[in-house]
Amino acid sequence: MQITSQAPHAPRSHARSKRLFRGRNIVVTLGSATAAVGLSVGFASAAITPGGAEEHARSAAFDAPGREGPSPEAKVIALVNKERDKAGCSPLTKNAELTEAAHDYNEVMAETGVLSHTGPDGSTPQSRAEAAGYTAYVGENIAEGYPDAESVMEGWMDSPGHRANILNCDYKEIGVDANFADNGPWWIQDFGTGS
Repeated sequence: MQITSQAPHAPRSHARSKRLFRGRNIVVTLGSATAAVGLSVGFASAAITPGGAEEHARSAAFDAPGREGPSPEAKVIALVNKERDKAGCSPLTKNAELTEAAHDYNEVMAETGVLSHTGPDGSTPQSRAEAAGYTAYVGENIAEGYPDAESVMEGWMDSPGHRANILNCDYKEIGVDANFADNGPWWIQDFGTGS
């Protein structure tokens, strides 16, 4: 299982700097340098690979489409808002454009089998949101292989970069997509600052 985040920690900034933290299962990039540091400013990108083949093989059994109850996406949004409430942030509202951007790019990741914030066409979270009609600033968390909403949220909350996106009080809107392709599941959270 893998998760990555790309987050502007200063939402109105267009800084392109990146930091690299390489831990046992975590990698974050700072330009071309590698160092054991935490995430701070600029865009952050992280990959985490907890769990293993056994959990991955079970993935289709959880939160599968057609299951009764709230959708996996609705569960993620509820869990995000629960964490934000604990941190004193306002709840995020679901945004159709961010949801469209998340859904469209999640299909690309599932099709290509590549977990990356940069699309095969060179697209970025910001450019994909803008193509869907969302013009405010965005951040993104992505993950692969987590069987359900609860486990992917746990993975994201255990990672400083992902946690920073989820608990960034400047974000006001969210779009979430879960894709249960055979090589997944694939998860995306797109966060936006609103108009």
